[in-house]
Parts: sequence; structure tokens; C-alpha cells
Amino acid sequence: MVKVAGTFGRSGVHDYILLRASALILLAYTLYLVGFIAGTDITYATWTGFFSLTTTKVFTLFALIAMLVHAWIGLWQVLTDYVKCTKLRGALQFLLTSVAFIYVLSGFVILWGV
Repeated sequence: MVKVAGTFGRSGVHDYILLRASALILLAYTLYLVGFIAGTDITYATWTGFFSLTTTKVFTLFALIAMLVHAWIGLWQVLTDYVKCTKLRGALQFLLTSVAFIYVLSGFVILWGV
């Protein structure tokens, strides 16, 4: 059996489950943020207070990791389907996945560095 290095999971079914689970985490995080914004008068003090909560930090970190998983699988699927040049596809996948990793790392530093 051939192991594809570009996928995140072990198989297509595993990738499907990871993609759906990451989408649900991102949806829950979006609803969490919208609920806070809709029910609060936003000032700098309330915003920093909201993100100083450990619950918000952990939930944001989960959302960042879910974004990484979602982007990794989605990029691999789209690039495999639409970019036929292997070198270009590899370069694009490396570049875009690197941007996603940088996004997660910078999010972690911003969240826990405050």
C-alpha cells in the first residue's frame, strides 16, 4: 500500500473525519467569539480581559490547531486536483503549509506571551 506524504491522516476516511472535526471546532470558536461580541460593549479592557481568560486561550489554541489541520488537508486536496505540475504543486504546498504553521506559532506566542 502506498503512503501519500501530503495527507495529514492515515487514509481518506481519516482525513474526512479530521476535516469535519476541525470544521466543527472552527464553527464552535466562531460562535463563541460572535456570542462575546454580540453580548458585550467592546473596549480594549474587555477585549484583553476576554483573551486573558484561560478558557479563551485554550479554545483559541484548539481553533488554531484545527485551522492548521483543515488547511493542510484542504490544500493537499485542492492542489492535487488542480495543479498538475509536480514541482509547482510541491512548492505551493510547502509555501502555503509553512504559512499555516507560522500562523499557528505566532498565535501561540501572542496568546501565551501576554
